[in-house]
Amino acid sequence: MRQMSGWKNTVIGLWLTVVSVFALYTATFGIFQPRIQRGVHLLFLLPVAFILFPASKRFSSDKIPLYDWLLSFLALIPPIYLIFRNDALNARLEFIDPLSPLELILGALNIVLLLEGIRRAVVPAMAILIGAFFIYLQAAPYFPGVFYCKPLPLSDIIEMQFLLTDSGIYGSITGISATFVALFVIFGAFMESTQTGKFFTDLACRLAGKSKGGPAKVAVISSAFFGSISGVAAANVYATGTFTIPMMKRLGYRPQFAGAVEAVSSSGGQYMPPIMGAGAFVMSEITGIPYLEICIAAALPAILYYASLAIRVHFIAVRDHLAGMKEEDMMVPLPVIIKDSYLLIPLFGLIGMLLAGYSVFMAAMGAIAFSLGISFVKKKTAMTPKRLLEALRSAGENMIMIALACAGAGMVVAIVTHTGLALGIATVINHWSGGYLLPALILIMITSLVLGMGMPCTPAYIIAITIGGPALVALGVNLLAAHLLVFYFAILAEVTPPVCIPAYCAASIAGAKPLQTGFEAFKMAIVAFTIPHIFVFNHALLLRGGVVETLSLVLVILFSVVLLSSAMTGFFFKMLNWIERAIMAGAAAAAVVLSAHREVVGQPLTLVAAASVALAFLGWAVFRKRSLNRTNQLCKRSSPQ
Repeated sequence: MRQMSGWKNTVIGLWLTVVSVFALYTATFGIFQPRIQRGVHLLFLLPVAFILFPASKRFSSDKIPLYDWLLSFLALIPPIYLIFRNDALNARLEFIDPLSPLELILGALNIVLLLEGIRRAVVPAMAILIGAFFIYLQAAPYFPGVFYCKPLPLSDIIEMQFLLTDSGIYGSITGISATFVALFVIFGAFMESTQTGKFFTDLACRLAGKSKGGPAKVAVISSAFFGSISGVAAANVYATGTFTIPMMKRLGYRPQFAGAVEAVSSSGGQYMPPIMGAGAFVMSEITGIPYLEICIAAALPAILYYASLAIRVHFIAVRDHLAGMKEEDMMVPLPVIIKDSYLLIPLFGLIGMLLAGYSVFMAAMGAIAFSLGISFVKKKTAMTPKRLLEALRSAGENMIMIALACAGAGMVVAIVTHTGLALGIATVINHWSGGYLLPALILIMITSLVLGMGMPCTPAYIIAITIGGPALVALGVNLLAAHLLVFYFAILAEVTPPVCIPAYCAASIAGAKPLQTGFEAFKMAIVAFTIPHIFVFNHALLLRGGVVETLSLVLVILFSVVLLSSAMTGFFFKMLNWIERAIMAGAAAAAVVLSAHREVVGQPLTLVAAASVALAFLGWAVFRKRSLNRTNQLCKRSSPQ
């Protein structure tokens, strides 16, 4: 991104501040009609993408080429037309009234400019994927069977992308970005301004810093806290990784391992309630399920995701003798952290307002107000006019990528829904899976991972659920479980090679090779791949079961995570041979299969059995460790002095 200075920095700052103020204004006094609300949102964010994001790294200096100014000016015209022609466009009959020549030109211009904006500000892979869907529109008449679609005239293609408000550039997905997501981006910027991110890191240091593999566990814990607020994995990497990665390297951790831990931890933050990036809002809009219900259902899988990472990190740390942090590395004493715990008031205020039944709009505005209020507790974080403008500008910058990505996902949704492609793919998945759920889940997982490579998780989720969702619902999968599964794998796609942006960002901080870091991150996350398959079969993991059933399930899953982590690491208080690793992996697989059977896990006897096995396993582990310690002591005594 270009670093502005002088008058250009001032103008861009004011421009981005206005879009944040617009979001706050409409949240307070009521949103405008869809086309106007979304038009104003993109009116401010698409043009500035050409100013802040150069066409290539060769033009990344402060000097802005003339063609970027021209593209920025052209990007203003289509949304302005929609805003001023809103009443007339509301009165027209879709796909019956013809488009005017001006609408054809502006629609085509908007599509091209948005694709270029996505290439610059989001990732080129997403622009290429959207382009592939447009190519499908032209090639569909020549496809056989379920992928056939009658030829669509150019006017219909432009209308579905430019003039509609249910899908396309200005569809409901962009509407979520212009309302709910914009507010929570502002909330995140305010939390950063009050140094809440630093508080999370300091708290994580105190919780786990001195244990084996302490810095890696600090990365896991701090990213879990901060990732929910930031909503963007790459931003989370830079926010927490600039502290945790150098710390890990200084204590002897391999650079690619340090980068991988941070990448996997940062990506998972988008699944952590209460904010969940932008995904929960999009999911609520698509499914009609209340936002709070989605957050509650996602809580336990998110906690288990981070538990699996922490366990995996612990085994690797013990195997490789990775030290924890020293007291002098703890930059903030515990009493200071306790004193700064007031920084959590906005987060708890948000949760409390949601639980009290307030709308998402009101809860978000309340959380922003809490952030503003607590900033004055300390002089260095007080929201002075200057710091307030900086926070609003930062929020505007963070909205650019999200808004363009959502608008791009809206284009794909328009193509998929108007061509019937989703039903065609559902038919293929049902055919290939033979009507069985597990093979279908694996196919959906592969689809989500492939579509999500190199893309932010929210648009990847939107595209994947639009394509694969009908197949899951046709097989009887619960609607919420289907969406959470696809969203989960859209997040894991961000750490799946060969294109895994968070891992590459972490590699740049660690000074490691990007692809090696990506594969290391993928290996780190493999244990977490089992969790979404479980909650599709057993809804108790989504907190839709009894207490006994949920506790039994959690114990069985944690047991399987420990077994699988030890099998993959090749260590359980001592190095394991391949037979022991195979036994561990087999036992983990058996535990996963058991956890998927709700009629078994839901019995009180299962809870007793799971607890007994867990205690027996823990006792065996302690005995194994003590035996190893005695052996080491005997070896030391018998060795010549």
